[in-house]
Amino acid sequence: MSTPSSNGNSSNERGDDRDGNRNRIEREISIAAPVERVWAVLTEPEHVGSWFGQGEPTPVDLRPGGIMHLDHGEYGRFPTTIVTVDPPHRFSYRWASAHPGEVAVEGNSTLVEFTLTPEGDGGTRLRVVETGFAEIEIPEDRIKTAGYESHSEGWTGQMENVRRYTEQLAA
Repeated sequence: MSTPSSNGNSSNERGDDRDGNRNRIEREISIAAPVERVWAVLTEPEHVGSWFGQGEPTPVDLRPGGIMHLDHGEYGRFPTTIVTVDPPHRFSYRWASAHPGEVAVEGNSTLVEFTLTPEGDGGTRLRVVETGFAEIEIPEDRIKTAGYESHSEGWTGQMENVRRYTEQLAA
């Protein structure tokens, strides 16, 4: 299902795993900014903390195996492990959202993958896919904030945050 955003761009909500196993979340949104600017917003310390965090710069070691520290306020701080850095088109990291403070590795984390595609009007189509919920154990007290439902809803809001923040930089 597509829903219009405040600027007329559409946000793709179809995203959840086609076979219904609730292991995949996918969201897409159009952003009125060039791919290079969207890449910077997703990967540079001064921007990451603004759209996903508490507004403070986020430490980012931008290389495969590097750590990006996401501060999710009351939900905890998360040392994510960067998997893919392919500027300015692909960026991915592992996120152990059920285990605040633990470094994300296979077995305790989901994989978050961003794909940036130029659009004809000088804008960017941004897609995020988060997978791996079926492969991890989430403690009972963290299901509400680290489970599939929470992330499914959360990515809808975060993609809008990225769009709004990026477009403000362009203004």
